[in-house]
Amino acid sequence: MIEKRWQRVIIASLACFGCIGFLICIVLSHQKPAVKKQTVMVPMRDGVRLATDIYLPEGDGSFPVILLRSPYDRKIGEGIAHDAVHSGYVMVIQNTRGRFGSEGENLPFEADGWWGPFDGEDTVEWLMKQPWCNGKIGTWGGSALGITQYLLAGTGTKKIVTQHITVGAPSLYNVIYWGGVFRKAMIEDWLRITQFSPEALKIWKSHHTYDDYWRKRDMTNRYRMVNCPAIHIGGWYDIFAQATLDAFVGYQTEGGKGARGKQKLLMGPWAHGVFQEKVGELIFPDAKNPPTSAHSLWKWFDHYLKGVDNGIDREPAVTYYVMGDVTDPDALGNEWRTANQWPPVKSVPTPFYFHPDKSLSLHKPKKSVALTYTYDPKDPVPTVGGPNLTLPAGPMDQRKIEGRPDVLVFSTEPLKEPLEVTGRVKVILWASSDAPDTDFVAKLCDVYPDGRSFNVCEGIVRARFREGFSKEQMMQPGKIYRFEIDLWSTSIVFNKGHRIRVIITSSNFPAFEPNPNTGEPFYSEDRTRVAQNTIHMSPNYPSHILLPIVGNK
Repeated sequence: MIEKRWQRVIIASLACFGCIGFLICIVLSHQKPAVKKQTVMVPMRDGVRLATDIYLPEGDGSFPVILLRSPYDRKIGEGIAHDAVHSGYVMVIQNTRGRFGSEGENLPFEADGWWGPFDGEDTVEWLMKQPWCNGKIGTWGGSALGITQYLLAGTGTKKIVTQHITVGAPSLYNVIYWGGVFRKAMIEDWLRITQFSPEALKIWKSHHTYDDYWRKRDMTNRYRMVNCPAIHIGGWYDIFAQATLDAFVGYQTEGGKGARGKQKLLMGPWAHGVFQEKVGELIFPDAKNPPTSAHSLWKWFDHYLKGVDNGIDREPAVTYYVMGDVTDPDALGNEWRTANQWPPVKSVPTPFYFHPDKSLSLHKPKKSVALTYTYDPKDPVPTVGGPNLTLPAGPMDQRKIEGRPDVLVFSTEPLKEPLEVTGRVKVILWASSDAPDTDFVAKLCDVYPDGRSFNVCEGIVRARFREGFSKEQMMQPGKIYRFEIDLWSTSIVFNKGHRIRVIITSSNFPAFEPNPNTGEPFYSEDRTRVAQNTIHMSPNYPSHILLPIVGNK
């Protein structure tokens, strides 16, 4: 009964705007009898005190502790705290620095890691000294609460027994910038609605390269410091989709002795709300019913915090959903699979080449041809679905943008057999521009026989970052450059009769900040210019998408 209600609560909370907080609606879950609750101000090593609610089981003695560190109102955790107490746990819900009664500067994630202040680590040390803590501490939460968990693990603490992480990210730079491009709607909306200090946006925008500021805060450089098992839950259309996969692989293969080989991954066909069947404009069969129980909150904590032998640790390391044609009951895909690693199957990175007649095929172009389009920052291509937070997310019909003159569309012939793509997707683009800087956007789409074109995954790159995000290099007008666009990962079977499509353009607004094309320092002025961007398709410059093809199709 608890497990079913837990799933309903999670669905409701992630459906709300505050889904980056993950728990906004948990307080709406039905209440159980009153439990003992204390509110204390926990001191950090620099004297700042953090507002902390402690929910205690009845009776004397010590108990395992579940810690939730959040930038959101602590009331959002009341419902799950009652469940925790009645399941024999102490639940501790703490506001991060500067939030809802906690002292200190109101900046997101600035005091949660290893670079100081050390609020997560100090809180764990404080918990270990409390008479009601038996020394077994687990952490829990999603999105922003998942980020605080990753930052805590990066401190190297050995006093965390386990973590339960949903839709989180270990690298703050890759949360805020994708391909070097500022994720405008997600970041600006979140900071504004959550009422963080305006200084947060100024700081993040002032560090648009991957500089020492971000490097110091990047947990992906510190996987060796992780010392505990964790479950990582994400979705193919989530804002942190690739980050979830990267964190699982990092913990699993590079973690310390207590973490390496002890991780679980669950990837569904979801956006930023997990355990839902309807995502965007599609309904994925059985999407809310993974075949494993590792995602079960209480089973997970019962095993790792109470020592219950319920088989969680013996379940497959990876559980993932393979998407497919949702209108054909006989189509391959639309099913859950399990594996012992990620990527789960041996796939072959297979190039599908762009051709000037807008076709997409396995054959390289034989002639030197190029296609040029005009990109105007004042008339950007609108965002249609994808991995969004405050914008409509998930798979959506892209035909509403495919007819624009600043969008190039490349499609295969209808497939004669189903084709599975599972793994990392990239576009290798040979392009030039008359501007010193511009952006390139790529989308992989599944085109149904009726013409609907649904985005599967996507990516973006800023031209000045083509050699890496730590340095900027402007383009010379007319010179051809190689660009690698990371579309993250997916798992899908393109059904027989469907077409594989790739969209190439130079904007995706308001999900991403439009490039002004001027090459000026970021945010130094409002001036823009129109760019003529050219995609090259020739034996020497064969622009293509790399698809991780499974099987011999």
